[in-house]
Amino acid sequence: MAIRLIIDGYNLIRQSPSLREVESRNLQMGREALIHQLASYKRARGHEITVVFDGWQSGNLTENQQWQRGILVIYSRQDERADEVIKRMAKRFGQGAVVVTSDREVVRFAETVGATAVSSEEFDGRMGMAVVMEEKGVDTEEAEMGIVRRGTKKKGPARRPSKNRRRAIERLKKL
Repeated sequence: MAIRLIIDGYNLIRQSPSLREVESRNLQMGREALIHQLASYKRARGHEITVVFDGWQSGNLTENQQWQRGILVIYSRQDERADEVIKRMAKRFGQGAVVVTSDREVVRFAETVGATAVSSEEFDGRMGMAVVMEEKGVDTEEAEMGIVRRGTKKKGPARRPSKNRRRAIERLKKL
């Protein structure tokens, strides 16, 4: 089952060294570079991706939504921050959503409504690895978890995480 990624666009750009460099030259180029990387990630993993940008200072009076390269791009309306749009979407999709942001307030809200939250830095690394692994033809899930097929038996006592934590771990494995 594909998961829905809700991404805080400017937060991810400013946490990623390569995207930050592009954005420092031109804001529009930074957004386009992010959408290009997300489109490659979508081809590799097949998740539904929504990226939300702030439009609160100079945006439209209404929320602006458009599709670019298979990615839903949302600009918040004037006088509304992207964080509010992300919270609204996290609440709507609940357990089916993974929120990508390093904003602690948004992370806490997402976890409260049942969504899983991932820091922008961690997602940037996973996104880069997924794209590279797809190009090499390697199963990214197994590579991320370090799975080596040997047939060994597990040893030691098992400690089972809580049900909510197990669900979150399963969603994160799909990234």
